Parts: sequence; C-alpha cells; structure tokens
Amino acid sequence: MMWLTLIYSCIGGAALLYALYRWVIPAAVQYHGGLALIWHDVIVERMLDTLTQSTRPQRLLNAVQKKATRGDPRSVVKAIDDFCRHKEWAMNVGDEKGCILDSVVSEINPATVLELGTYCGYSTVRIARLLPPHAKLITLEFNPDFAAIARQVIAWAGLEEKVQLVEGASGDWIPKMKEQFGITTFDLVFLDHWKDRYLPDTKLMEECGLLRKGSVLLADNVICPGTPDYLEYIRSSPRYESRYFKSHLEYTKVEDGLEKSVFKG
Repeated sequence: MMWLTLIYSCIGGAALLYALYRWVIPAAVQYHGGLALIWHDVIVERMLDTLTQSTRPQRLLNAVQKKATRGDPRSVVKAIDDFCRHKEWAMNVGDEKGCILDSVVSEINPATVLELGTYCGYSTVRIARLLPPHAKLITLEFNPDFAAIARQVIAWAGLEEKVQLVEGASGDWIPKMKEQFGITTFDLVFLDHWKDRYLPDTKLMEECGLLRKGSVLLADNVICPGTPDYLEYIRSSPRYESRYFKSHLEYTKVEDGLEKSVFKG
C-alpha cells in the first residue's frame, strides 16, 4: 500500500509540474512583459537546451524542416508560428506584428531593404517573399550561431537569391554599406536587433547618407522590451514623420508595437 501511495504521489507531482510548465505559468505571464521574457527566454530556453542538448534556433529549424514545404515561404512562416505558439516561444516579430510588417513592405514595394537583427530568419522570409524581382535585402546578424540557422531557414524557403546575410556588428557594417554592397540608399530599414542600438544605428545611417527622402524605418519591440530613447528621438525630430502601430509582444498578450517613421530629408 505504501508503494502504491508513493507511485501515485510521484505521478500526481509529475502531472502537476507538467500542468504548471505547459499551461498555468504560460497563461499567468501572458499579460506581463518582464515575466513573459524571463519565463520563455531564460528559464524555459535554458531548461530545454539542457534536456535536449540542442538550442532553440536548432529546434526551430527542425520544426521548419519537418513541417514546411521546401521552396514555399508561406509554409516556412506558418511552421515557425506554429512552433512558437504551440511548442516553444521565440523572439521573432511574430504572426500578429508580422501582418503589420507585411502591409508596410507591400505598401512601399522596396527595391533595397536593410534588416538589423536576423535571428533565425523569420522576418527575413516574411520580407523577402513580398519583394519585387531584382530587389536586394541585406540582413545583419551579430551572432554566428543564429546566422547559421537563418541561412538554412532562408534556403528552405527558397529565398537565398534575394537575401544577403552578413555576420557582424551593425555599427561596423553600416558605414561599409555603400562600398561593400553598392547601396546608394535604403527604401526600408527594419530594426529588430539590440534595443540599445536602435538610436545610434539610426544616427549612423543618417551620417552615412543611407536614408533618402521617403525612406521608411520600421522598428519592432518599441514598447516591450522598449526603446524609449529611440522613440523620443524619432518622434521629436523634424526629419521624421512617425506613426505607432499598437500590437502585442510576439505570441503573448503583452502590449507592444511597431514604429513606422518616414525620413523627410
């Protein structure tokens, strides 16, 4: 009888822990940005890295290769969204804000795009699939491990011909854009890298003459984790006309949004 009680207690405890991990805690942090980021981006990621002896980007790539059709960008986007909503959260722009990103890309129909922060290539695929023929998308990623995964995701989507992925720091590469890639100016810049780099990189692009009248900056995560210095600058500068698109932090109910800023010269 004692053994049965012990077995039932272990089963009950395991069931409780699983329920906490799978449903209770994720639901509890849905509306709190700081807690959501700590839970998903620190605790869960480290635990799964240890248990699986893999990384989140590797697990995301595995989901793409299992669920997405090679050469079909839409299926790649869907596979990543399904993975992030139902399996494991990841710091992509996400499906909700992704629709805003899509609408901006379609509206501008850019010939030259700079993406700051590739991560695993989710937003790269979203952007590249909407670009006109012969458009050029340069995406910068500081982390070489992320870049290696992103290259495979982009290739799986069949978009490697449209995308040039560059490894390194944005502060190092922005001054080299004209010389290295023959870029005159960018029609669209998507900022989704280190939040403390939004403002210095924007000023650097201005100094390097990479923005023309009508160039659009689209910045993610301006509320959560937040980019207060960038928002203060971009909204108060007479050189920009800015608009905020209210949304939510990727795959949660936490308020976040995108800031679209048109450079006026």
